[in-house]
Amino acid sequence: MNLRAIPLSAWMGMAGLAVALVCAAFAPWIAPHGEGDVVGDIWAPMGGDFVLGTDNLGRDLLSRLIYGARTTILVSLTATVLSFAIGMFLSFMAVVRGGIVDQAFSRFNDLMMAIPTLIFALVVLAVLPQETWILVLVMAILDSTRVFRIGRAVALDVAVMEFVEAARLRGEGKVWIIFREILPNTLSPLLAEFGLRFAFAILFLSTLSFLGLGIQPPTADWGGMVKDNKDGIIFGVSASLIPGAAIALLAVCINLVVDWLTKRTSSLKGGRADA
Repeated sequence: MNLRAIPLSAWMGMAGLAVALVCAAFAPWIAPHGEGDVVGDIWAPMGGDFVLGTDNLGRDLLSRLIYGARTTILVSLTATVLSFAIGMFLSFMAVVRGGIVDQAFSRFNDLMMAIPTLIFALVVLAVLPQETWILVLVMAILDSTRVFRIGRAVALDVAVMEFVEAARLRGEGKVWIIFREILPNTLSPLLAEFGLRFAFAILFLSTLSFLGLGIQPPTADWGGMVKDNKDGIIFGVSASLIPGAAIALLAVCINLVVDWLTKRTSSLKGGRADA
């Protein structure tokens, strides 16, 4: 890979992602204080012993932000990977099988997409126990409907090509056709969709936490930090704006990297040597 060919926007996105991932991986060693330690006065200003100040309970905001990166990224990434595993397999299977299987999967997916995602998640999470694995599963199932839609669209274009027909004539099985013929030729749009879905998962998790049905306290996550400190805005305290800015910056960094990867993958498939 020619490093000079990587645009500045991609470098900025990768730098932002690297910082977030390092914080997520090494939070206990990087954070100056514990995740739930009360170390100062309520909403202490920035500077001195507290770089970003303290929150509504007197906990170090920088430490909470670092620990929140681990929770936010891990839960969102797990839900995104699971949603892609479900949505891609079902969409590819629907295309390969066709007929009544395709119609049944597609109509059920349309039914699920007709239900407002946030309302459905709030109702389900309000009834079920507030466990992290349940939150991840609900997010993955709801997001898999979007993955199914784009997966079916790109798979339909590939499934009618000659090399897929040749594989069928050779007697290859449906699973072989899915993983050896269709999947490698749909990676470019699916890569872009994965990045978008990951960014939306971060926003969706933050929304659920802000509404009280996401990550439960005292565990730190960025959406919950916005909720905990929102009343400080009335008094001119910026404690809720810092995690909100972190959410926005991470989503922007993901999109910058995905845009570059999508263009590079498309160029490689097109055979341009300068990609």
